Amino acid sequence: MLRRSSTIHQPNLFGTDFLMQLDPSDPLLKLAAAIPWQEFEESFSIHYTATTGAPSKPIRLMIGLLLLKQLENLSDESVVLQWKRNPYYQAFCGMKEFQQKLPCHSTELVHFRKRIGAEGMEQIFRMSVGLHGESALEDVVHVDTTVHEKNITYPTDSKLAIKIINRLNKIGPAHGISQRRTFVKEVRSLRLDIRHYRHVKKRAKAKRALKRLRTIAGILMRELRRELPQYCLFECYQRDFLLYERVLRQQQNDKNKIYSLHEPQVYCIAKGKDHKQYEYGSKASIASTAKGNLIVGVVSHEQNLHDSNTLPEILRHVEISRGKAAKQAVCDRGYRGKREVNGTQIILPGKGLKKDTRYQKDKKRKQCRRRAAIEPIIGHLKSDYRMARNYLKGAIGDRINLLMAAAAWNLKQWLLAIFWLFFPWQKLQIYRIP
Repeated sequence: MLRRSSTIHQPNLFGTDFLMQLDPSDPLLKLAAAIPWQEFEESFSIHYTATTGAPSKPIRLMIGLLLLKQLENLSDESVVLQWKRNPYYQAFCGMKEFQQKLPCHSTELVHFRKRIGAEGMEQIFRMSVGLHGESALEDVVHVDTTVHEKNITYPTDSKLAIKIINRLNKIGPAHGISQRRTFVKEVRSLRLDIRHYRHVKKRAKAKRALKRLRTIAGILMRELRRELPQYCLFECYQRDFLLYERVLRQQQNDKNKIYSLHEPQVYCIAKGKDHKQYEYGSKASIASTAKGNLIVGVVSHEQNLHDSNTLPEILRHVEISRGKAAKQAVCDRGYRGKREVNGTQIILPGKGLKKDTRYQKDKKRKQCRRRAAIEPIIGHLKSDYRMARNYLKGAIGDRINLLMAAAAWNLKQWLLAIFWLFFPWQKLQIYRIP
């Protein structure tokens, strides 16, 4: 695809310049001036060609839309529409004149994320850390894990069996195969029988219905394997059929179960919460600075590891993202068993050692109390920066969404610092007693 290069801005001779009509002290414009857009242009230009395809959208426009999406907690469709209505959004993305049409189709953001991949998002995250300068180079970091939930429904064996049957019933007509029976009417009645699985007197009936659903799925699968052409079977559907067989065979107490057909890598995480005993997605490790509350490292784990086994990855990412390793990492009791990882001292809450002085005991206690500051950071990432539910596909989607949420948090802290710098009287209005 042909890459469109950025052009030099020329002032408007017959009207007021677009940028002169905006407030130059707006924090969003200050952020746009601080971001090194030229570095992204040089790094991401390798993903484009000069001769093939139509001219692409400017790289600054696409990166700006992704950042605005995370900062404002918008979907792909909403951020494109809001960009058209908001002149500050357009100026942030490098526009020199007000645009009265949409910048691109929302699916262009999907293609751009696939094009730059997780490595490109890593570069954006490192930029968000580097904007804070010395504040991001603290020796002490806080580390904690959370669940990055995936956009899947609550999994049950009956739901998965019914989805498999519905998928198999679509394959036959797509290839002109006349099925002997589709079992649509019987599946509808079996779905009603499974509703009362928890009722004591109707549990046996629900178990029979689940067994029958698995039988129906096996019948449809064997028929398609007989009727489908061999090249079509092995090239298109063999991997799906193997996944369906694994889902139909799994039992309640099995390990490494499949919880979703379109997200088979999702695993179950039990957190012990009263309102939500189980969460389905991936485990994410987050590291923040002790004083500045800046996120300097994030890792999405493809396997359900114990918290203590996640420390090497997250501490390595902290060193890569800011160029300096952490001397101390303060964790909670879930990280028991680790005292030092790759030269970083692990501080855990507990009774003080006899050899420690009073000063050392007080320092450790204050550090462990201060570690609780990472909990509201995780809460804000989920409620304000699109980490509550991940809509991006696959394990790479988990990494991309996590990196962009952390980058948005860091940019928001930068924006708040600029806001209080240019509008200090707002603090007086907030804390003024009526």
